[in-house]
Amino acid sequence: MIRSPAVAGLFYPADIQQLRHDVQQLLSHAKFHDTKPKALIVPHAGYIYSGAIAATAYISLKTIAARIERVVLLGPAHRIAVYGMALPSVDVFATPLGPVQLDIKLIEEIEHLPQVMVSDAAHALEHSLEVQLPFLQSTLGEFSLLPLAVGMTSAEAVAEVLDHVWGGEETLIVVSSDLSHYLPYDAAQQTDLGTVQSILQFNRPIEQAQACGNIPINGLILAARKHHLKPQLLDLRNSGDTAGSRDHVVGYAAIAFS
Repeated sequence: MIRSPAVAGLFYPADIQQLRHDVQQLLSHAKFHDTKPKALIVPHAGYIYSGAIAATAYISLKTIAARIERVVLLGPAHRIAVYGMALPSVDVFATPLGPVQLDIKLIEEIEHLPQVMVSDAAHALEHSLEVQLPFLQSTLGEFSLLPLAVGMTSAEAVAEVLDHVWGGEETLIVVSSDLSHYLPYDAAQQTDLGTVQSILQFNRPIEQAQACGNIPINGLILAARKHHLKPQLLDLRNSGDTAGSRDHVVGYAAIAFS
């Protein structure tokens, strides 16, 4: 069973050659930070808006990509109400760059947890997870995937799931989240800087007005503190810096936890 791409041609190119070219261009222009991340926070807008910021996170994997075998990918459920954290029932997530196999072993590690459910509807049109896959495919090559659409749940519930799948250097955690939405440029800069400082200082809670993926971010903060990770800001911009008007912008950050 395959989950076909839902936002190819909308958030990123549907043509394989164009997509490969665009992702490589974004990665080649991204500033490299040699942080060797265990976890990343990465934005999920259309590539013309947030692709450059996302690339700054993914290029940081360059020196450790060969070690990474699996990716735990969490993003907010935008399309339907989810009570807990939703797994899909499919075996494969497809993109124009090819198939990504789901990690059955990791699924079995968490499927018994009360906050974990199965909902293909939560994944069918969800962009927050899908837009990360071409970047992961371009930087890691082959890997297995644990995709979780996060809805109404607690930071503690997210952290519990992360504990079950934490693994070692073979496992990468990726949280997909944009920051503030539709503030004027200057107000967004101030708000997003405050949000980033809270994340870097492990201060919770991050509210939904600060980040659409606030719940998985809050869960990652708990897990990162427990596992003694050190956060580092890699990039902080908004759509007014990339491809949009400065009247109402969306904020984007790339943060590594090493």
